[in-house]
Amino acid sequence: MSVSVSEVRIAIHSLAVCVHDVNEWMRASRLWLNPTKTQVMWLGSGQQLKHVDINDIPLLLTTIRVVRSMRDLGVIIDSRLTLSSHVAALCRSGYYQLRQLRLLVQSMAVEAASTAAAAFISFWLDYCNSLPSGLLDTIVSVCAESHCTTDHWHAMQ
Repeated sequence: MSVSVSEVRIAIHSLAVCVHDVNEWMRASRLWLNPTKTQVMWLGSGQQLKHVDINDIPLLLTTIRVVRSMRDLGVIIDSRLTLSSHVAALCRSGYYQLRQLRLLVQSMAVEAASTAAAAFISFWLDYCNSLPSGLLDTIVSVCAESHCTTDHWHAMQ
């Protein structure tokens, strides 16, 4: 739902009514809405978000804390929609996987090591295909810095 900063309280009330209606519909269908797993996040520019001072929202029989970022379908979304949290998490995960790959490379044949590095890069390209292209540059440069090149693997043999 999109509202101006001055209409935030009206939006909270509308959200509470909507969640209540969804909860009633789910109960009629013998389903259960778990309010403790519900997340709320304000979206907007930094300047807009400065003016919103509501951090807790009452929904059903609980109070939900407004979050700055959340994971939705595997993507970490932040309140300014910058994807910086998501890219940082992907880089952390990629660095970890790359360090694990580096340990394995020492005991691999050159061809197998090259295949493993190609699979690693291919996986991250596929996994990150909708993210900013700068992430690809980061992954490739980290591979190069981590000596995941065939020259290095030739030297290890």
